[in-house]
Amino acid sequence: MTYKKIVPGIFRQRPNRFIAHVETTEGLQICHVKNTGRCKELLIDGARVYLEECENPKRKTRFDLVAVEKGSLLINIDSQAPNKVAEEFLPTLFPDLTLIRPETVFGDSRFDFYCEINKEPWFVEIKGVTLEQNHIALFPDAPTSRGTKHLRELIRCQNCGYKACVLFIIQMDGVKFFTPNVATDPKFSQALQDAVDSGVSVVAADCIVTPNSLTAKDYVEVRFAR
Repeated sequence: MTYKKIVPGIFRQRPNRFIAHVETTEGLQICHVKNTGRCKELLIDGARVYLEECENPKRKTRFDLVAVEKGSLLINIDSQAPNKVAEEFLPTLFPDLTLIRPETVFGDSRFDFYCEINKEPWFVEIKGVTLEQNHIALFPDAPTSRGTKHLRELIRCQNCGYKACVLFIIQMDGVKFFTPNVATDPKFSQALQDAVDSGVSVVAADCIVTPNSLTAKDYVEVRFAR
């Protein structure tokens, strides 16, 4: 996926989870943050960031904050990007894919995709990963009861005769492997292990990141801590 118009800037502060103050060549901008997660290790004063300039004149904010540099690592933090990247990547993940339908309800959950592969029905949930520690990608960066609920519903899908998959889109390149963030959310980590034990497919893929694009690159090893 690509962005239309990217503007570099320097991050200054985040007064709330929706808004960031960023310095650009045109002065201080009030920007929309396209990620409601904490991102505390990324959005620090002085960090180089990238903004997408929006075309809608009715918007209150002119820019969206979509990427940030963490040392030599460029990380996309746009929470809407992983689904777009995944939709492009699913035919690679499932070569016999014949149908992709976004936003499909099953039980009490709305999954990101319903797919048909070799005439088998699949539900696929996408999770974007922006947390990196020592070249290891982790999810989540904050407790997520919603994410745990999705995993439990995927297990139910599997038990009801459907196939199920959770796909972690790692919004950066160069990580060694992916692992659930047990210290931050042990309930999610346990639910992910239970999903694997129930037959749910767990896949992670890293991305090629540029200031104006995000593209799935390759599979990344998934490791579990029992």
